[in-house]
Amino acid sequence: MARTMWDSSVGKKTVMAVSGLIMLSYLVVHMFGNLKIFFGPGDFNHYAHWLRTLGEPFLHYEWALWLIRVVLVVAVVAHAVSAYQLSRRDLKARPSKYVHSRPRASYATRTMRWGGVILGLFIVWHVLDLTTGTVHTGGFEHGKPYQNVVDTFSTWYGNVIYITAMLALGLHIRHGFWSAAQTLGVGSRTRDRALKATANTLALLLTAGFIALPVGVMTGLVD
Repeated sequence: MARTMWDSSVGKKTVMAVSGLIMLSYLVVHMFGNLKIFFGPGDFNHYAHWLRTLGEPFLHYEWALWLIRVVLVVAVVAHAVSAYQLSRRDLKARPSKYVHSRPRASYATRTMRWGGVILGLFIVWHVLDLTTGTVHTGGFEHGKPYQNVVDTFSTWYGNVIYITAMLALGLHIRHGFWSAAQTLGVGSRTRDRALKATANTLALLLTAGFIALPVGVMTGLVD
């Protein structure tokens, strides 16, 4: 039954919707946690340490954090694979262009594919920069995320990469949230306006909330 569902377009869209909502939930929590950087290094570094001790003493050190990471990796992979396979299926179904021009889609709709690629590349860079410190410049300090974030956003390329990815994220959420609602059967003619308003609000708040970090460093509010 699971294989039959996965092989169908409806099944793949359902996987995309559920995995997308899991990632969206994480992003909301992650954004609020990031904003603690405006309260100073003590609060921000303490928050990062708390994430590693979450669930103690029932869970060991970092177990909860690794559980969250595993769920996120599964969600990202499931989302990307289903999106790729649906895209390939669409191309095979109509290899030639439409004879009559189709109604012009929204900018967010037309950029979903390349936006997803940008976000995928950004996730890899973000992990290597602020989690492992592999590509971090300025001297990566384990256990001091505040200092590492300031280092990253003190470089022009760190700001460009991050802000570009967050703009792509906003467009992705704007269209993806509404699409997920339709796939899961929540959407209807009477709810469409509310769902689109919710999607726009989430996209705007998350984009602004994440971009506030590099802006804070660039303006000296975070130092």
